[in-house]
Parts: sequence; structure tokens; C-alpha cells
Amino acid sequence: MKTINWTDSALNSYHENIDYLLREWTEKEALNFINDVEGVLFNLKKGTVEFKESNYKGIRECVVCKQITLFYRHIDNNKIELLRFWGNYNDNKKLRF
Repeated sequence: MKTINWTDSALNSYHENIDYLLREWTEKEALNFINDVEGVLFNLKKGTVEFKESNYKGIRECVVCKQITLFYRHIDNNKIELLRFWGNYNDNKKLRF
């Protein structure tokens, strides 16, 4: 199993998305998002799936749900670093890691 490290940006953007869903939608949507993220992380830990390369060198992307993409990178063969959960409707020019 691979280990997953969360950057501060990943952790903050993850919580911001949950807060937004709880504020603007319902607890059900927030729980769905959390479950979707847990499913992606499970697959990353197992190493059973490799998501596509992003437009950023060495960084991969995974669509968690229609509205949110997770950006991550491999540190080595056994370690993955989560970089950011990004809203797909945001301006990509503002995306920073």
C-alpha cells in the first residue's frame, strides 16, 4: 500500500469544499463528496489506478466529481502527495500548487 500525504493546500481546499456544500447544499452532498474522495484515495493507496497527466509537469489529475478535480503527484514509488482540490468552474490561470 502507498502512503498519502496531504499538503496544507490540499487539506484547506478539501475542507473549503465540504464547508461550501454544507452551507449552500445539504449534508447529503457533503457526505457524497467525502465518500467520493475516500474512494479515490483508496484506489491511489492500492495503486490499482493511475489517473491522467495534467498540464502541469509531474502532476496528475483525477475528477472526484463533476465539480471537483484532485491534483496530486508521486513523490516516489510508495508515496503520493495530494496538492489541491480544485473547482472545475474556477479559472485555471489562478491554480497554484
